[in-house]
Formats: sequence, C-alpha cells, structure tokens
Amino acid sequence: MRVAVLALLLAAVGPAAAVDLPGCAELANFRAAGVVVTAATPIQPAPAWEPPAGQGRGRPVTVTFCRIEGVIEGRIGFELWLPDRPAWNRRLLGAGVGGDAGVYNYHDLARGLEAGFAAVTNDSGHKASEANWMMRREAVLDYTHRSQHLMNRAARALVEAHYGQAADYAYFIGCSGGGRQALSEIQLYPDDYDGVIAGAAGPTMPIMSVRHLWQALYQQRNPDGAMSDADWNVVAAAAARACDADDGLADGIVENPARCVFDPGVVQCRDGETAGCLPAAKVTTVRTFYAPLRDENGRQLDGGLVPGVRTRPGPPSPLLLPVFGQGAHQRLDWDPSTLHMANDLALVDRMMPNLRADNPDLRPFARRGGRVILYQGWLDPSIVADNTLAYHAAVQSEMGADAAQGAMRLYMVPGMLHCRGGAGVDEFGGAHARLPLGDAQHDLLAALQRWVEAGEAPVDIIGSRLENGATVMQRRLCPYPATAVYQGGDPNRAGSFQCH
Repeated sequence: MRVAVLALLLAAVGPAAAVDLPGCAELANFRAAGVVVTAATPIQPAPAWEPPAGQGRGRPVTVTFCRIEGVIEGRIGFELWLPDRPAWNRRLLGAGVGGDAGVYNYHDLARGLEAGFAAVTNDSGHKASEANWMMRREAVLDYTHRSQHLMNRAARALVEAHYGQAADYAYFIGCSGGGRQALSEIQLYPDDYDGVIAGAAGPTMPIMSVRHLWQALYQQRNPDGAMSDADWNVVAAAAARACDADDGLADGIVENPARCVFDPGVVQCRDGETAGCLPAAKVTTVRTFYAPLRDENGRQLDGGLVPGVRTRPGPPSPLLLPVFGQGAHQRLDWDPSTLHMANDLALVDRMMPNLRADNPDLRPFARRGGRVILYQGWLDPSIVADNTLAYHAAVQSEMGADAAQGAMRLYMVPGMLHCRGGAGVDEFGGAHARLPLGDAQHDLLAALQRWVEAGEAPVDIIGSRLENGATVMQRRLCPYPATAVYQGGDPNRAGSFQCH
C-alpha cells in the first residue's frame, strides 16, 4: 500500500527529502505489522465535536484533527488523533483506560490533542459489552500488557507516515487501571515512552482485589458489623477531627493520614447513644479493615488502611469476580465464598503474572532518561495508599534512594479519593484533567515534559479544586515524603503553605 511504502521510503531518505505526505483520508490505506486502519476522518469542529457516546469518557473537541480508527491483530481497537501538521508539537501521548477497560480514553485524547500532541488510546483488546472476556487467554494478555505496547508501535508508525518524521518524545498518562498500564509499560517495554504519569496505579492489583473481596465477604458473614456509607462517614469525620490540625490548619483535610494516631473506638456508642456513633460490632469491622491484611497462613499482604479512608462505595468492582473466577480458576460458576487468599493469589500470579506491575527495577527505563511521576489520593478507597507507598519504597530499596529520586517522583494528595474527588484538591494535570495543559507548576504533564526534555525535576505542584468551573481552593502538593504545612494567610491559596 502507498502509505506502507511511504514509511519505508521515509526511513531510507529521511524527512528532508521531497515526499508527498499523505492526507488524512489517505491513511485509510495503512496496513503494516498487524495494524489495519478502518477509518481516517478529517474532523472539523463547528464549533465543537463530541466523541461517540458509550465508547468511553470524553469531552468536546474544538480543534481540527485527523481521527484514525483501527484494529491491531484483529481484536485491539485503537484511536489515534492527529493534529494539523502546523499544530503538531512533535510529541506522542498515550492515554490509559481504567477499570475493566473495553472503552477508549477520549478525555485525555482531547486534552493532548488541544496541546499539540498526537494522542492515542485503545480498548485493551476487548469491548465493554463482551461478557466473560477473561476466559480468553489472548484478551487477558492484551489487557495486562500487550495492547499498550502494540498501540505504541502502531501509533509511532502512523505518526511517521503522516508527518514525515518520528515523534521526538513520547508520554503516557493514566489513572487506576490506566496507571497500572503506565507502570507495566516502563517495566516491560522501557523503550516505548520517555515519561509516564501513573495515578492510583495499584501495582499489586491482585492483592488489592483480594482485599476488596475479603472485605465484602467479612461483612456478609458478620451482618451486625456491616458498614453503610453513613457509617463510614462517621468514621471519616472522627479521623479528621483527631488529626486535622497536624498541618497547622483545621480545615477537614488531613495532610498526612499515615502519621495520624486514631482509635476507632472513639465512635463507639455509649449507653443510650444512637446518633453519630457506631455499635461495637461495626467498630470491630473498622478495626479489622484498618489492620494489615493477612492470609490464612499469617502472611502479611499489605500495610492496612490509613485513618479516614473507607471501603469502596457502591457496587463491587466489575473486575473482582472475573479476576478470580474467570482469569484464575477459568470457571464461570466460581463461588466467591470459597475464596482462599493464599491459594487464590498464588493462582492469579501463575495464570496472570502481568496483572501485577510491581517490578521495582526501573533501571532500564531510567538509563535511557525515562522519568515517572506517581500520584495517589490519601483517602482512595479503591487503590489504598499503602499500595502505592509500598511500591515507591520498593523502587528506592532496589535502585537506591538517589537513583530512584533521579527517575521517579511521588505526590500524595490529601483528601483525594480515587483519581479525583474528595475534600481536597484534585486538579493538577493528572489523568482526566478538566483544565487545558498548563504550566509546569500547575500541571503534572507539563512538569513531566520539562523533566524529560530539559532535565528540570519537578518540586512542588499547585493543585486546584474546581466548583462549577471556578477555582475555589489551591494547595501545594509536595514530593513525598515532604508534606505541606500551613504558614498563615488565606487557607485557600497555595502560597499559604510550604513543603517540609
């Protein structure tokens, strides 16, 4: 095909040669190495273009671009959005997808596109409408790691074909499952990206999954201790009261819950009390959940929950039963009440080894100048803080503190829940950011670019809280283990805090 031949020609003669570059529609002819472009459509917003509903989280797009739709190896759906040639910043941005995937991350595609990136995402090798996809071996491999790597290769080839030159830099951004995809990329394929942002990445996803399933089973077996959302609100409020002022400001936001000394017993109802307190059985549930999780052999699996965090609200994650039933046991009728933590975790690791993204040796990635920014909400109920903190510590132990610091930064976000939301700030340029790409002090992606391309490592980042589109609070986010301490002045201004 003309485009495939063009890619070979560009490699031979270089971009300076006089080559008739293909227009958007001509990319529909692209076929190479398992990649098939199924549609190449010039998009002219008038005044805005909306991505298709039901295929992923998105927002209106206001700039012209070339929308590439395609398939890799016949099953991995992807979309690549190419800005007009004069607007391209000569960079590629990969966008991860959370949860059980099956959709596209249109939101980060739009944000990247409007900043000049060629932006790409994929569905991880299955569709959200597909039931029992974890029974398919290739779907599990695609979900755990292959789809992101193959997407990177496909996007690089298409970018070079369209623009006549390779991207100078490549970045990846994702939260939750998208954050795990970011870590898998730099651990397994360190040449794919120059920098990644991994939010609430859940490096030991199987352990997180077993904790959530065990918590559900515990409450099912101990109905007197089953916690409602209102019950958890009582606990969270009490934890905040206990440690709120540790940063010098009583504002309902605990800066570092790991340093908080909190006894859940303070919320136990006394004789005659019924409001704003919990019965003894529910206090026992809180104590049990806050403690480190141990399997049937007494082996500690995690470090427990920080004060103020709660269980995941709403229905269980749609991944819980498929991970253990379909992915591990290969059974549609697996009974979750038979969960045996030690045995089932070992089975998950054997059947789906790359569901973990916890290899602490980032030296291959760091040696080529790769940089990673981690971020995590302190009060995240889905990917608990300990999961990210333990991985950060493991990288430091494996590589040495100085080498790890040269390639990695971690930002713990006070009051933030899973990827966003909560009482604190949640707008700082992470995945699904609502604001356009900003400057390096307010935007993680811009900070990552400056670190990779200019060698200027990020220090403190200013996060914002938006209400009805207006900024109502700003706080200083400090590189871990530093924390922000109130210095006086307007508590809603970042300048009123300093990192210590």
